[in-house]
Amino acid sequence: MILNGVEIRDSFAEAFPMVGTRLIITADSAKWAMIAAKTMTGFATSVIGCGCEAGVERVVPESETPDGRPGVAVLIFAMDIKGLKSVVPNRIGQCVLTSPTSACYAGMEGGESISIGKALKYFADGWQISKMVGGKRIWRLPVMEGEFVCDHDTGSVSGVGGGNILILATSRGEALAAAEAAVENMSKVEGCIMPFPGGVVRSGSKVGSKYKGMFASTNNFYCPTLRAQTDSHLPPEVASVMEIVIDGVSFDAVAACTKAGIEAVVALGRDKGVVAIDAGNYGGDLGPFHFKLREIMA
Repeated sequence: MILNGVEIRDSFAEAFPMVGTRLIITADSAKWAMIAAKTMTGFATSVIGCGCEAGVERVVPESETPDGRPGVAVLIFAMDIKGLKSVVPNRIGQCVLTSPTSACYAGMEGGESISIGKALKYFADGWQISKMVGGKRIWRLPVMEGEFVCDHDTGSVSGVGGGNILILATSRGEALAAAEAAVENMSKVEGCIMPFPGGVVRSGSKVGSKYKGMFASTNNFYCPTLRAQTDSHLPPEVASVMEIVIDGVSFDAVAACTKAGIEAVVALGRDKGVVAIDAGNYGGDLGPFHFKLREIMA
């Protein structure tokens, strides 16, 4: 399959079940809502080393937030519900409760509940106040700046983690420009995040290592500098590869996000140095979710 001079390789992304939740973070200004959201979702690129994967899903207008203030929706994913129940209140407590003028609300219903105020109320040392608003419990915690308001809990969903595309290009600059265009378009798809820095991964990994105790290591098959020493998957003209990893609330959300990314890269075309789109997988033996590139773009 060739689209605008770009080869869509006959490959698939292999993804895994994850458990996720959405939070709505608000503040007096859009600036501080985004600061709290980005701080809370920091150091959350991969469950391998971070314990969760998280990112900003979208900006939420004042007309859609529970308190009528500027908001940001974030998604957080973990490998199981126990892990999610641990990381969510910890991150809210350290990064949202502490952020000036912030509040934190549930962003989804259903599934097992994940504590927000149920866990954070103890910080108020007995001064916390609980109220029922619209059939939902909220908490007001006095703080030096004023008060922190949050929902009692939020819902959870069985999601998908590890969807991906690989962008093969003739130079590092062209690979990054294509990845940036892809992330911009993918960010328009609700229900998904790209958890790595700026949504882009320059150090894609394979499972295992020659060193004991390493769960993952550099994907030498896609490293241009190792072309002569390994069973390279790169054509001669490719000098750089960028990966975009996708986590989403459903298979369909990740598929739509994958398509949006490929469409943006293909729009640039071969004239902008993009040679091919590929995907990372493990032969189909580990992850139950397979995102076949050519089927998605058919």
